[in-house]
Amino acid sequence: MNDSAEQKPGNDNRSLTGKLLLLAVAMFGFGYMLVPLYNVFCEITGFGGRTNTEAVSRQENPDYTRSIRVEFVTTVNEYAPWEFAAERDSMEVTPGKMYYANFTAKNLAGEKKIAQAVPSVAPISASGHFKKIECFCFTNQEFQANEERAMPLQFIVDPDLPEYVDTITLQYTFYDTVRVSANGGS
Repeated sequence: MNDSAEQKPGNDNRSLTGKLLLLAVAMFGFGYMLVPLYNVFCEITGFGGRTNTEAVSRQENPDYTRSIRVEFVTTVNEYAPWEFAAERDSMEVTPGKMYYANFTAKNLAGEKKIAQAVPSVAPISASGHFKKIECFCFTNQEFQANEERAMPLQFIVDPDLPEYVDTITLQYTFYDTVRVSANGGS
């Protein structure tokens, strides 16, 4: 009876070691797959600003029977030295027609800064139907010390937007992406 009792802790240790090793391999695999999974998630949902992947340069057949409210929400990363706002809080649009909206950003720092606006669209079902033609969010924005500028957005809401969607919220978060000193170095 003592022999079996003494062997049991050794078996338990091997079993625990095997489980921990399996858990470590699973965690590594999950970490390795996280970026591709996130990219697929963003493509499907439009999260992270991936609202359209192909260029749109023309108006589509407008649906004059519908009116969609597009709301603009702006935020600034907590530690970023910026002011960032939409010219207006919302607008009524006709699906298929091209529209323009303006945003304003100001660098509050006494040095050159580079920023990036990251968009997201809600509800998720509208993300594939909100097509940005021109957007300041496509590239990093370089601002001189205390510079303020208008930042245009040109967009179309696809007429194939599901009927139950009557409001689209476009939200931008403005981030300080690179700290650049006044002499141009990093």
